Amino acid sequence: MLLRPSGAGSCPARAWTPWTLPVRQGVRLAVDVGSVRVGVARSDPGGILASPLTVLASGPGDLDELASLAVSADAIEVIVGLPTSLSGREGAAAAGARDFAAALAGRVAPVPVRLVDERFTTTEAHHALRRGGRDSRARRRVVDAAAAAVLLQSALDAERATGQPPGQLVTMRGEADR
Repeated sequence: MLLRPSGAGSCPARAWTPWTLPVRQGVRLAVDVGSVRVGVARSDPGGILASPLTVLASGPGDLDELASLAVSADAIEVIVGLPTSLSGREGAAAAGARDFAAALAGRVAPVPVRLVDERFTTTEAHHALRRGGRDSRARRRVVDAAAAAVLLQSALDAERATGQPPGQLVTMRGEADR
């Protein structure tokens, strides 16, 4: 499942045009952290399209698997979804995502890790999978990777619109923290 850049073909009256701001070249990974599963997506080397990559079991070993994926993809950065409420407030899930991102930053250094708002990514992923003909049971297995792809596409689009990397840069945390 490839996701089109936001706005691409979504409205017949508007033609999609190439972006004018420079985008850093290189593969990016995105991570949708959950209590049961961790969805992972990757971009193409040009930083244009995001696609689901895999779903990992959450818990022991997930950080090592993510670090391995970042190395094998030669990623220039890793985006971690930051769950916030509609009002922008952060709760327990956001604190967990911040801890996860900090621990991941310690494993993938010197590759930067950034936190990006992930509101509605899972909902958008469910809708896209449903439109693609996946039933509820089939969606459950892949929705986390699809949500990571939605998150990554949003981050790529934001960088293209502003010329700046999206989200907040995460500082490293030692191995013992997770």
